Amino acid sequence: MKKLLMYVVLVALVIAAPASAMAQVTVSVGIPLPPPIVFQAPPAVVVLPDTPDVYVVPEVDVDFFFYNGWWWRFWDGYWYRSHYYDRGWVYFNHVPRFYFDVDPEWRTFYRNHDWHGHPWGYERITNAQLQRNWSTWHSNGYWQKQKSWGVQGYHGRPAQEQQAMRQQRQQQYQQRPEVQRHQQVQTPPSRTQAQGRQVERQGPPAQERQPQMQHEHGPARGEERGGEGGRPEGKSERGEGERR
Repeated sequence: MKKLLMYVVLVALVIAAPASAMAQVTVSVGIPLPPPIVFQAPPAVVVLPDTPDVYVVPEVDVDFFFYNGWWWRFWDGYWYRSHYYDRGWVYFNHVPRFYFDVDPEWRTFYRNHDWHGHPWGYERITNAQLQRNWSTWHSNGYWQKQKSWGVQGYHGRPAQEQQAMRQQRQQQYQQRPEVQRHQQVQTPPSRTQAQGRQVERQGPPAQERQPQMQHEHGPARGEERGGEGGRPEGKSERGEGERR
């Protein structure tokens, strides 16, 4: 009896596994992969001040980050991540939570060796150093507490000011054309909304029409679908939101 039960369980697992794999493939249909960035050697990075240990690659002119053990790319309104800087990219269905801590003007500060009026003596970190040390650096607050990110006389923004900056950057992010285009593709009108618009267009049947003063509110609207793209991820980067 036990052998028969085990056999049934194994058969069920064999049947379920392909179905799960097929579901993942179906979800990712229509989401393109970002074009490759060719590096002659593993890229060096710089840690950004006022961030939770976010590293950037200054030599490329696209948003290319390292955070929490992952490489991150923003391309054409989509977010991708990989454990490798040059391959293995997968679609990530949220805005990474670190992104709104990144100052949009960091490239100017990098070129001028100046961070908001303070001399910025940043350190270039090789890929080997990064992979060997990023977790320890993050755990003991190495860059913020011990090094002040290499910025002289600087100890970071107050928490209240930092939160205000996050909200401002989130609003700016939502206004980017590629983000708006992506959201329109991801959140088409619901059936209820489409039917509501059709009723508004055509009007009620003649026999149901009443004096206008009795229908001030008009036809009911459909429920809006909430999108996740505008909030700083809200979920752990350990696999949630990822679509292969």
